[in-house]
Amino acid sequence: MKVHLRMVGCRLNQSEIETIARQFHQLGHEVVDNPAEADHFVLNSCAVTQEATKTSRKLIRDFHRANPTGKTTVTGCYAQIAPGEMASLPGVHRIIGNQDKDQLVAQITGQSIEIYDSEPFERGWTPDRLGRTRAFVKVQDGCDNACTFCVTTIARGAGRSRPLADVLREVNALHNSGCQEAVLTGVHLGSYGHDLGDRQGLVKLVQALLNDTDMPRIRLSSLEPWDLSPDFFALWDDRRLCRHLHLPLQSGCDATLRRMRRNTDQQRFRALVQAARAAIPELRITTDVIVGFPGETDAEFAESERFVREMNFDGLHVFRYSSRPGTPASRMRDQVSSALKKRRSARLLELSWKMERDFAETLLGSAQEVLWEQVIGAAPEGFLLSGYTDNYLRVRTTHPRDLSNVITGFELSKFIDGAIHGKVKEVDKYSCKTQTVGAG
Repeated sequence: MKVHLRMVGCRLNQSEIETIARQFHQLGHEVVDNPAEADHFVLNSCAVTQEATKTSRKLIRDFHRANPTGKTTVTGCYAQIAPGEMASLPGVHRIIGNQDKDQLVAQITGQSIEIYDSEPFERGWTPDRLGRTRAFVKVQDGCDNACTFCVTTIARGAGRSRPLADVLREVNALHNSGCQEAVLTGVHLGSYGHDLGDRQGLVKLVQALLNDTDMPRIRLSSLEPWDLSPDFFALWDDRRLCRHLHLPLQSGCDATLRRMRRNTDQQRFRALVQAARAAIPELRITTDVIVGFPGETDAEFAESERFVREMNFDGLHVFRYSSRPGTPASRMRDQVSSALKKRRSARLLELSWKMERDFAETLLGSAQEVLWEQVIGAAPEGFLLSGYTDNYLRVRTTHPRDLSNVITGFELSKFIDGAIHGKVKEVDKYSCKTQTVGAG
């Protein structure tokens, strides 16, 4: 069988689609990049915003146009909350809810399979089959918080943690296959272990990964601020842990936060950010902000913007509030107009650009380690390379060697069009401890 895989949405969806790819490969099926070559399609859908559901529907129609005789299996949050809508789209053959996603490949193929098995790695499967040198590792699913705007709790269910031994086994297998960075993902990553009665579960997981794997980089995806204590940041004494924290705020106004049912406020969030920056040099902190939440007045938005400026974040993900069926916020009064949400979003996006540039410029002249991810072009001097620092700044350079999937030293010199440019340093020093793919 030739299978084409796509996903919409978060890093958790990305992790799941990578696992599905491994499982198809393990069973002897081919994962193809060109949908016209596929006889089966799998979409891991998203329902977090109206735009995400629109994109999910469009992809299904694109699959059908690419091969009208192909069959499509749809899973993910949109499939979970609106299976009837999904089933009515052309080519859709099967709907699999989030609770049954682990058995998706078995249901499609009729072949039994372990949820996690190292055998695909032993047969030569590597993360770059999906075009990446970072691997997303799902360690947790579901959420018990029930923010009033969020449909994910409805779609994903209660929080549940993956056994620590399974995570260690997967990360070690990924490293042995050549992967240089593992990104830990979950719906509510900071609650890892809570369902097992361990409030320090995430700390123990990260410590185990640092102690019992040789993965050069370990990165944490989004962390809810109320899950963390100041001593959590002592983990960053090990430089393998990437110096980037994404701490979703959603609003800088305490009144709005209460309506959102977020378990934080300005005072607690401010203290957490101060503790993190004091403990971790050159730390980059980014956040999420929702504009136009029901009842958000001009005064509340102004308060939120002031707090965002005070926190001096190093980048923002700005979302216009999107009413999701079944959530308490969808039933709230004083819904904000689309035009006003658009204006507020534009204002914060402009601020985000400035914050990202300001942070990047504080590092100019320094030397950082960069994981080179791909070749993006060519020049007379050699390959045009793109990669990321451990604090998740995009960098670009020209080098006579293809350094994809290699970590090197890098001297940061200038910030242009959203990326830092500079010069590669000490390739031989670093390449001796990393795997070079395609290097000349």
